[in-house]
Amino acid sequence: MNGSGSPFAFVDGALDRADHLREDNAALQALWPRAGVIVLDEDGRAFADDTRALRSARGAELGGGPGASTFLGLRDGEAWFFANASTLALHASQRVDLRQAAAHWPAWQASLFAQARALQHWHQRHRHCSACGASLEFRRAGWLGVCTGCNSEHYPRTDQAVIVAVGNGGRLLLGRQASWPKRRWSLVAGFVEPGETLEQTVAREVLEETGVRVRAGSARYLASQPWPFPGSLMLGFIAEAEADEPVAGDELEQARWFSAAEVRAGIDADWTRAHEDGEGIVLAPPISIARHVIRAWLAAHDATGASK
Repeated sequence: MNGSGSPFAFVDGALDRADHLREDNAALQALWPRAGVIVLDEDGRAFADDTRALRSARGAELGGGPGASTFLGLRDGEAWFFANASTLALHASQRVDLRQAAAHWPAWQASLFAQARALQHWHQRHRHCSACGASLEFRRAGWLGVCTGCNSEHYPRTDQAVIVAVGNGGRLLLGRQASWPKRRWSLVAGFVEPGETLEQTVAREVLEETGVRVRAGSARYLASQPWPFPGSLMLGFIAEAEADEPVAGDELEQARWFSAAEVRAGIDADWTRAHEDGEGIVLAPPISIARHVIRAWLAAHDATGASK
């Protein structure tokens, strides 16, 4: 990531959401000519130039006013919107997805893209009222859906998920899905269910996916990351577990304990070559909070002088 202070993507450079402007149509109209506009195609890829850098447009270039564009916020006094390519007479030589942007764009642009993509996905999946089935009309500059039938209100949805480094002494619990590259392993993760605390989610997900019991009261929150694939918030934890033998559940192909030395080697391995044959494991890419949580577990392990 370019120019990022965060150890993972989609955090640095977040806009001032400027909620007070969402209902001020006159102010948005005045900001539009000089505003930046990130354009996404129907698959959620951003318009880019020949070098695969962000190809943003100016409101004046597009003409008119914001129209169906969604107001994202302000950056250094400059307004930013996102628009769907299908609504514009605008073309770009390249399209870039979120993972490519997180790896190569300035951090603030990747965060802008993540915000735009999450809102676009919400618009795409929530065109009709869940109460009566009538169509929704988007208001408040794209942040509110109002039912044209029963007048109920609908707001953007974010799905919370935990991702946890589960340790037992000098060992870390990791799992892998069958669809992953052959040497890729990562932490246990899963969505929060209704009526659960985050700590309860940690214990339930680890038990369901690996058969390992998390020790009561051991889960400790570290950090969070917007994860717009398509609209989640990842909540990073460290927890301690009993010395149970892992048994992979329905979502994992394998689950097992790894020593701190094996984990450290996995962090140092080239994550882009996880699909190749070789010795050892390869862990999550740098854009993911998973790598940060794993590093935090390693630091805690080293600080306590636990056996390697």
